[in-house]
Amino acid sequence: MTGYNKANNSSVISLTFGILSLLIPFIGLIFGIIGIVFSRKAVKQINKMKESGAGLATAGLVCSIIGLILHLFMILGYVAFFSVNIG
Repeated sequence: MTGYNKANNSSVISLTFGILSLLIPFIGLIFGIIGIVFSRKAVKQINKMKESGAGLATAGLVCSIIGLILHLFMILGYVAFFSVNIG
């Protein structure tokens, strides 16, 4: 057998939700939160079980945070745009 460690499943899920949070409007806000939760869970599991996938978990966390921030700005932009009283 080789010394191959399998990647943590939660880190792969975190990266998937992080990427989806960047790409899908409005629902991406929820995906970003889910991605952050799975990333934190993955880091704890990786440290406990000595699995690989720490880079995937970190990438998922970064993508999720960026997606979350972008969606918050987008929602604030929509609120500001539609709250302007013309007339």
